[in-house]
Parts: sequence; structure tokens; C-alpha cells
Amino acid sequence: MGKKTKDKKKGKGAEKTAAKTEKKMSTKIKKELQKIGEEDIENIISQIEKEEKKRLEVVESVIEAPTRRLNFTFIAHPDKEQLILFGGEFYNGQKTLLYNDLFFYNVATSTWTVVKAPAGPPPRCSHQMVASSANKGQLWLFGGEFASPTQAQFYHYRDLWVYHIAAKKWEKVQAPNGPTARSGHRMVYVKKNLIVFGGFHDNLRDYKYFNDVYSFNTESYQWTKLEPTGTAPAPRSACCMVALSDGRVLIYGGYSKEKIKKDVDKGHVYTDAFLLVPDKNDTTGTKWKWVQTKLGGSHFSPRCSMPITSTPNNTAAYCYGGVFDVEDDEENLSGVFYNDFHSLDLEKLVWKNITLSGKKNKESRDSSKKENEDVEMEKIEKTVETTTISDDGIFKVTVGPAMTSTSDKKVVGESQAKIFQPSPRINCGLAIKHGVLYLYGGMCEDGDKQITFNDFYSIDLKKLEEWKTIVADDTSKQEWLGSDNESDNADDDDDDDSEESEESDAEMEVDS
Repeated sequence: MGKKTKDKKKGKGAEKTAAKTEKKMSTKIKKELQKIGEEDIENIISQIEKEEKKRLEVVESVIEAPTRRLNFTFIAHPDKEQLILFGGEFYNGQKTLLYNDLFFYNVATSTWTVVKAPAGPPPRCSHQMVASSANKGQLWLFGGEFASPTQAQFYHYRDLWVYHIAAKKWEKVQAPNGPTARSGHRMVYVKKNLIVFGGFHDNLRDYKYFNDVYSFNTESYQWTKLEPTGTAPAPRSACCMVALSDGRVLIYGGYSKEKIKKDVDKGHVYTDAFLLVPDKNDTTGTKWKWVQTKLGGSHFSPRCSMPITSTPNNTAAYCYGGVFDVEDDEENLSGVFYNDFHSLDLEKLVWKNITLSGKKNKESRDSSKKENEDVEMEKIEKTVETTTISDDGIFKVTVGPAMTSTSDKKVVGESQAKIFQPSPRINCGLAIKHGVLYLYGGMCEDGDKQITFNDFYSIDLKKLEEWKTIVADDTSKQEWLGSDNESDNADDDDDDDSEESEESDAEMEVDS
């Protein structure tokens, strides 16, 4: 009894110490915010929500195109000839802007409409949204994150919203027992249920990655934490996650990091794959199991921030771009940005590297058919050994099997110079409507500069001849207020703040 009492007192003492430490940290942060003239982030979000509630009517406006952004959601309308885009972020070198605008793109007329409905969700990025045909169309939105303009503060959401498309009305769903606050998670719609997996939470002092699974029933409005049997994937964010036609859910890749010691993190880029399999005899929808699997076909280089979208019948999925960080020297990392194009057969679980044929007449197409098939087989068979990139004091990244690169340049995937391909990028939007894949926006880096896109393309998935440019992008017109010598002109304190902000930028991009 005495020992138990002693341990209990120790626990209380530890809790008090932790509470004092947190209070001191909170006080320090508040002083720092006062110094730069920035309000507490929860107050900022509260004010935004109040302003949203003041809106009394729906306002619709036809626009040329959404502004530059990344880490938004981009999906096909469940019934109409439309694509839907929500939220996202933009960084101009000094300030971060977060959005909560809702856009509808009419495929037939090639026009964008922004819809501002009353009492909508506050701005966010790295969230998830899926569509359902139920009740004349619904959009389900969960989680994400908000950053203050200076990126001195980050806030992660755990809220769930539904947008009733026909009524043009937002509803904030009040349902207990849902996932904790997070961003960089993934969510799919399976048999009237939202399945949420993974993600991360980072408050600049500490971070945590998740591998938990939740299910939300869109009819009963109830959350259920699933406890699948089998070996679960390691905690991660930014993975590829798609529903299969038989009700299973596939998870591929992702990213996480862990603290090795003070100021040293170890990053992991995953290339493994898992199936989340429902119990066929379960009528409650709560019994699932994890099954690790291997994806066949072509092997491409490991990467993060590669979006994926599946066809309406869930038999195939498509990915574009991504990034992988490599060491330039002991102190610097640089990103290899990709613009290669891949498909995944969701029935055979086989990858294919897509090579566009270009528009040709019938005779030339037939004569080159065999040659293209031979080249494709040669690419599939070429792989390289596992590579480990050593610790630079900040990150240590271990990667798996990779496709042999066709170029030694840092921007890869442009071996077919004569056939146009959208530029290398991460976190672009992908959506499929009637056999056509649409690609919107995203981001690439040029030295210390972030190039955020608002270009728009489409490609016929049956023909796979060439990308069609719907909206071209003149990146020279992008506002950029940063400079390469900013850190040289700052004092030591500013250097520390700048480095922390840059690291947060990089982590947000990878984790999203």
C-alpha cells in the first residue's frame, strides 16, 4: 500500500511539473505574439467563425479560376458534370494565407463558380473531403489545419462538416467520440461510411503521428473507433488511400518522423502497402483486419505528397508527381520534384508507369505500338537497391526500391520532351469525370522560392495521348516576397525563427 501511495504521489508531482511547464510555455508564446502583434490563433479562428455565421444568404459568383494554392481538396461532383474544390493554402515568402472558399467547375461550359454559403467551416488546408449522392448530393469534410499569417502558430481541426449540395447549406456535425485533431490524414467513402486513417498533430513544440482508424456512419451520424486485427501500418501521414470495389481499403506509402535526440529527427518515407479488410460475416460494420500486401508492376522512386484519385467504379487509380528530399551537403536538403504519371490497377494491385503516345495517325500508331510495349517492359524490369540517406542532424530518411531514373537532373520524368507534360509538383488536385482526369494547381520549389500553381489540365484516360491545357499558368506573375539573402541580413534570433518557419513549411508539405 505504501509503495502504491508513493507512486501515486510521484504521478501527481509529474503532472504538476508538466502543467507548470506548459503554463510557462504558454505565457512565453503569448509574449512573443504580443511582440509581433499577432492574436492568439484560437481567437483568430473564433472571429472567423463569427463572421461566417453573419452571412445570411448564399452568394454565387462566376470567376476566371481559383487563386494559386496547394493542400486543397479536389473531387468530382457525385452526379453533375462538375468538379469541386475547397480550401487550401498559399505562401508568398512572408505570409501564409488559408482559404475556405468552395468552387464548382462546370465541365461542359469550362466555367468556375465560387459559392459562399452561410455558416461554413473556417479556412484550412491538408483536410479531407469526399462526395456522396445521398440526399441530392453531400460533401463530407473532416479535419485539417490552420496557420497564422506568420506561421508562428498552428491549429489542427477535429471538426466534421457536411455540405448539402442541393440546398447550398453547410452543417457542422456534432458527434462525439471522433478522431483527435489532425491534418495530413486520409478519408474514403465506403458503403455509407467515412473511413478516416492516420495523420499527424504538430504544435511546434511536439508532434505525433497516428495509425488509428475511425468510421463515421453518414446515416446515424455516429463515430466508431475501429480496432482492426492484424499488424497495423506504422503511424504516418500523407499516404495514398483508396477504396476498392469490394469494400476493402488500400493504403500505400506515407511519411512520418520521430525524435532521436534533442533537435534531431529521423524521417521515414514508406513504400509499404496494407489492405483494411472488412469481416464478411459482420453486420455492424465494425470488424476489420489489417493485411500487409505487395503491389506489383513497375516500381517508381519513393516520394511524398503524391496525390491519388480513383475511378468511380474503384477499379483503377491515378497518381501524379510528388517529392523526395536528398542531401546536398551535411546541412542542406533539396527536393527532387517529379512529374511522372502512374496508374494502379485496383483489382490486380499492379502499378503501371504511364507513357503518353501523343496524337498520331493510325499508320504511325500501329508501327510504334510494339516498340512502346518493349520500352515499357524494360522500365518495369529495371530497379535499384534500397538506399539509405544518412542523418544530416535534422532528418534521416530511409527509402525502398526505386525506379532507375531516366535523368540525372533534379527534375525528373521529362524523358519525352516532345509530348507536353505538366511541370513537376506536389499536392496538386486530381479528379476523374467520365473517363477524363483533371489536374489542378500544386507547388514546386526553385531554390528558396515556392512556386504555387493555378494551372489546369485534363487528359483522356482511354486514349492517353496528350495533356490538354485548360488554363495556362505564367508563374512569373506570382507574388514572392522572400529573398535568398534574407537570413544573411537578420540577427541571430531572427535566423532561429526563420529556420523554424522554413522547417515547418517543409514538414507541412511532406506531411500533407
